[in-house]
Amino acid sequence: MTTRILALARDVAGSATIELALTAPILGALLIGMVDLSMAFSNKLRLEQVAQQAIERVQQNGFTTGQEATLEAEAQAAAGTGSNADLTFWLECNGVRQASTAYTTGCTTPGDTYGRFVELVIVKTHTPIIAARFSQSNSNGTITVRGKAGIRIQ
Repeated sequence: MTTRILALARDVAGSATIELALTAPILGALLIGMVDLSMAFSNKLRLEQVAQQAIERVQQNGFTTGQEATLEAEAQAAAGTGSNADLTFWLECNGVRQASTAYTTGCTTPGDTYGRFVELVIVKTHTPIIAARFSQSNSNGTITVRGKAGIRIQ
């Protein structure tokens, strides 16, 4: 009887199958995590491309303060449902950011170094495959993905 138990203890047949069974769930979770992370990064790149396209339009056609709603709507449509675009514009006089109303009036002091800027930020939520407890996310299990682009006009 003891020889039979000793023979079973020395037998290594099937140990690779047991090791695979123990490690397969961990490898599967890593694979799902990598796919999920790559999908979130792909969404981020898409949002940055949409923001860049809107800024390129500003670069080609110029910008007036009445265009912000149109540019935001076009960016949201290009980014897809669930996205939110926010276009901001400002004037800097000697490197100091002024109120948005000063964008059209200009700097008050003659000879100031000025710059007009336009920036578009697009935000969208990404729902991960893995539950929220496994990712750094909001309480509802979504991750906020953001694309941003800007330009100095003058």
